Order: sequence, then structure tokens, then C-alpha cells
Amino acid sequence: MAARPALLTEHRAAPEEQSSQADHIAGDWYSVPELSLRDNRFTVPLDHSDPHSAPKITIFAREVVAAGKEKQTLPYLLFLQGGPGFESPRPTEASGWIKKACEEHCVVLLDQRGTGLSTPLTASSLSQFKSSTELVNYLKHFRADNIVRDAEFIRINLVPDAAPWTILGQSYGGFCALTYLSFAPAGLKSVLLTGGIPPIGNGCTADSVYRACIEQVIHQNEKYYKRFPQDIPVVCELVSFLSKAEGGGVPLPSGGILTPKGLQLLGLAGLGFGGGFERLHYMFERIWDPVLLPGGGEKQISFYFLKAFENWIEFETNPLYALLHESIYCQGASSLWSAHKVRGEYESIFDAISAAKEARPVFFTGEMVFPWMFDEFNALRPFKEAAHLLAEKDDWPPLYDVKVLNNNQVPVAAAVYFEDMYVNFHLAMETSSEIGGIRLWVTNEYMHTGLRDSGSQVLDQLMGMLQGKKPWF
Repeated sequence: MAARPALLTEHRAAPEEQSSQADHIAGDWYSVPELSLRDNRFTVPLDHSDPHSAPKITIFAREVVAAGKEKQTLPYLLFLQGGPGFESPRPTEASGWIKKACEEHCVVLLDQRGTGLSTPLTASSLSQFKSSTELVNYLKHFRADNIVRDAEFIRINLVPDAAPWTILGQSYGGFCALTYLSFAPAGLKSVLLTGGIPPIGNGCTADSVYRACIEQVIHQNEKYYKRFPQDIPVVCELVSFLSKAEGGGVPLPSGGILTPKGLQLLGLAGLGFGGGFERLHYMFERIWDPVLLPGGGEKQISFYFLKAFENWIEFETNPLYALLHESIYCQGASSLWSAHKVRGEYESIFDAISAAKEARPVFFTGEMVFPWMFDEFNALRPFKEAAHLLAEKDDWPPLYDVKVLNNNQVPVAAAVYFEDMYVNFHLAMETSSEIGGIRLWVTNEYMHTGLRDSGSQVLDQLMGMLQGKKPWF
């Protein structure tokens, strides 16, 4: 494994190195119903280890307070979004966990580097790179370690007296939170995790993560078809249609192609999110175009369904997820298309065409990125070579320090979802045993999206645990 990085808080800049006002531009307060917001832009180096010669990027962070509290001195709470490769929420009103958090905090919604307004890495902006090697050398700076360095820069420049703040990490944001806890614990007052306890052991590879997660994917498929058995023939008919189409699929509105294995990607959100089963079922209600006239031509898939599929997958607008997803499990080793390898070990279960021929349920896949996606999705095609280089990259630096986590003194409260399809329950429990003083709330009441679906209740539970007002173990 690569050498352990120095603690982020060990470095204290000399006076001439201190950030100038040009490194932080704050806007004026503005409002949405019951909330006041202020936009902040920070200039940081792409490579924090080489701040003077590295290119600069912009990091965007939005402060949110309850209306009328703009001038109050409030403790800060940083929200770390799931992903990788997705921007922070855009609040339209005071609701959910944000409303709850704003009762006592100034909430900071961070667009992690490469997302939202933080020098976004989109299909179009990434096309500026002249070679795949150049692109990979840029993308290697967009993992959790540098997200944490950005967060520390923001804390020092935004929070009065650079006081420690609380962080709330959802899903991948929780992975980032444990990186923060490993390498910059002095910047943290407390840590809240929701569906976001990562595997951290040296022996925990991408392969072991996907092997652990695929069992829950199978279980969720079984639950889906038990809920909607009428969808078995519907999906089988669609798979048969796609497999018999010229080229093995049908064109997507964006210019890609929908194939049987591409269709199976709908499990990414449909099987593991709150309300996902229902959304998936209603989507299948509108697969086919109606026949409007006698002899109205050959059967065809509706534009509605094809567009809904693309909107569901989101690779067109968030290619960073597809490019970097497997790397979040890599420390000193390559992924070598781990999900593709593990799926192959379960081919008898996930072979969609065979399932359709035998009129049995077509199983969907989970949170997995496959090499063929860079052929079938139009926005990803230019990055095929870079994706292979990233899958082969074997010098990823460490993201966690187990010894520091063992001796942790920062209060940590975590919601662990028993049927989480994205963050394996058993691996999460193994990691939790390595975090000193962690307080756990294990529940099967919520799916992975508990913070989005019932945010006020989830956040109230975690806050109560830290305050000794709610039970934990």
C-alpha cells in the first residue's frame, strides 16, 4: 500500500502562505421560503500537495440558515453528499433534514470538487483533455482525500475562528467523513453518518465489496418481483424485443443504445431507494407505443420509456460517477473492473436473455459500473480508454487510517440500514468496530435513502444519540 499521507492538520501555513481574500468570494444573503442562503466560492489547488504550481479549481459551498438567523453566531454543519460525482442538494424551501439542521446550525452544502458549481467535470468539459493519460492524471485528484482537503480549506476560511464543525455524511459522503476522521480529526466537532460506513481494512478489496453487496441485490430483486409479479412477463417481453433488435438493442434519445444488460442497470436506483420499487413498476407501465391506426406498423418502445431510462441512469450529466466509482474502494490496488468480474461469477442469475427465454424473472444489477457501458452510453464513449486506465491504476493512496480511527475521540453517531443495497451491512458493522466511541443505530425501517425520505426523523435520532437523549449500541 502507498505510504500514509500526513495528517492534514499537521501543516500550518506561514504568513506568506495564508489564503488571501481572492481565495474566497462570498455573495449576499438571499431567500427561499423559510431559509436564507449565501453562496461561497473558494479557489483551491487541484493538487493540494503542490499548491504553488498545481492548476487552480473552484469549490462552491452554500451556507443555509433559518430565515432571520443570518447575523446569529451558529455552529456549522457541513453536508457531504453521496456519489461520487453528484452535487449537493438545492433547497427550495425549509423541509426534511435541512429544516431540522437549521434549527441550531448554519448548514454548509458543499459541491464536492468536479460537481455542481465546483469546476464541474461534465461530458463536455472533460472533452478538453487531449489524451486519456492526461485525463487520468487530472481525475486522480477527485477522490475523498482531496474532498477532505477542500473541506478543511473551507472551514479555515469560512467558520469564525476556524472552529471545528459537525459533518453529516450520506452514503459516499460518509466514506469522505471517515477519511476526514482519519486525517483531519482536529477539524471535527462531531460526525453523523447515514448509510455511509465504508469498508476500511487492508484486506477489503473492491472484489470483496461487490461480492458482499451482490447478495443483497439478489434479495432486493426477489422482493421486487414478489411485490409486482405482473412485471415478470412485461420485463421478459422487453428483454426479448431488445435482444432481437438489430445490433442487439434500440437507439436511445441521446445517441446511445439500450440493450438487455443496459436495461438491468435500472436496479441501481429502483431496487435500493425508498419508493424505488413503485417508480420502477410505473415506468414499466409505459414501455410500448400504442397502435393508433389499423396496421399501424411494427411494435416499438415509446420515447417516454427511453427518455425515462436515460433520466434514471444519469450518466449523461454525471460521468464522474462512472469513471471514479470503483476507485472509492481502492487503496494501493487496482479494481480491474471488479463489478464486471463479480457479476460474471453470478451469470446464471443475471443472464437476462436466458431468463426471458425461460419466462423467469429478469434480475437487475445494483451499484455497479461495467466496461461495456463506455460503448453503450453516448456520453461515456469518449472516455473509454481513460476508464480502462483508471481500472488498471494500482497506486491509489490510502483513504483511511485504522489506528487513528481506533483511537478516535470525536463523537460519532451512525445510522446503519440493515437492508442497505449499496453499503453492505456486515462490512459496515466490521468497520464500526474499528471506530473508537461510535454510537450505532441499526434499523430496517429505512432504505439507503433514509435521510432523503425521512430526514427530520433520522437526523433527530442521530443528534439525540450524541446528546445522550436517544438509545444506541
